[in-house]
Amino acid sequence: MAMELYRPFAFAGGLSGAAALAAYAASAHAGSANLATVAPILLAHAPALLVFALLAPGRTIAKLGGWIVLLGLVLFTGDLVMRDMTGARLFPYAAPLGGTSLIVGWLVIAATGLMKQKASL
Repeated sequence: MAMELYRPFAFAGGLSGAAALAAYAASAHAGSANLATVAPILLAHAPALLVFALLAPGRTIAKLGGWIVLLGLVLFTGDLVMRDMTGARLFPYAAPLGGTSLIVGWLVIAATGLMKQKASL
């Protein structure tokens, strides 16, 4: 039996892993504190996004939580990378908004553990 996969999260998980390794490499060569902060965050969320890809099909709350986490990841890491690359922010309060979104998204994902699952046939 084939397992259903929510492809946007699988794609984002792969990108997150690749971006993490690129950030580690850039940090090692450029000595950037922001990239050194971004790399482990991206690497930690890469497998999480792959798990979300497995949880999301048929589970609206898991899909919502995954999208909130992904939004937070893009805003938080995007702002830190933008600071390193251009010296400017993505937009005011992007990193705090992203960090808050990450926390909220993870709490939504946690809520899936409290919800009743549909019976499988």
